[in-house]
Amino acid sequence: MTVNPLQEIKALGQSVWLDYIQRNILENGEVARMIETDGLAGMTSNPTIFEKAITEHDDYDEAISSLACSGVSAMEMYESLTLEDVRRAADLLRQVYDQSNGRDGFVSLEVSPHLAYDTEQTIAEAQRLWAQLDRPNVMIKVPTTREGLPAIAQLIAAGMNINATLLFGVARYQEVVDAFMNGLQERATQGKPLDHITSVASFSLSSFAPHVGHFSSWQRIPL
Repeated sequence: MTVNPLQEIKALGQSVWLDYIQRNILENGEVARMIETDGLAGMTSNPTIFEKAITEHDDYDEAISSLACSGVSAMEMYESLTLEDVRRAADLLRQVYDQSNGRDGFVSLEVSPHLAYDTEQTIAEAQRLWAQLDRPNVMIKVPTTREGLPAIAQLIAAGMNINATLLFGVARYQEVVDAFMNGLQERATQGKPLDHITSVASFSLSSFAPHVGHFSSWQRIPL
């Protein structure tokens, strides 16, 4: 019997995430199959991923037509589509989250890259997205710019799961760890629980492409 190499990775204590979200694979059973067969432990997204999914497939045509008729803006349309997909993905991975006691089973959604150098606006958008997603197994992706570091600390203190992304050096990784610990310390000072907070730091490495062609090109290190 052929051994699935992705299951071998899982047996070594590693978690394989899919760096891709598309509505069709959420609906046609492909993600469910990857969870069951390949040990898929998480999914992530960003504006580029969603642009590719929306523009290169017809999965979204009906929803786009309906939203266009309602008179929403292009940004409101984009957000409606992406929030729905992330919620669906989180629901598919909820069993993984529950069975791992909150270690795995997460789906990430990124704050607007236009806010990467604005601490307060990053915090505000992260809080808004977190509330609208309303799932315990989602992470908000925050870029690790100089301005992103205090945002990460404040969002951790507020009880959110954070994926610290666009991380390319060990020195900045240490600063991310410090921000994470500062957030936990602030939350503990407030007498709030820490047990449900799970966050990762994402280093850019390389990619490989079984099945749908978008398995993780990042090394995610639990914080």
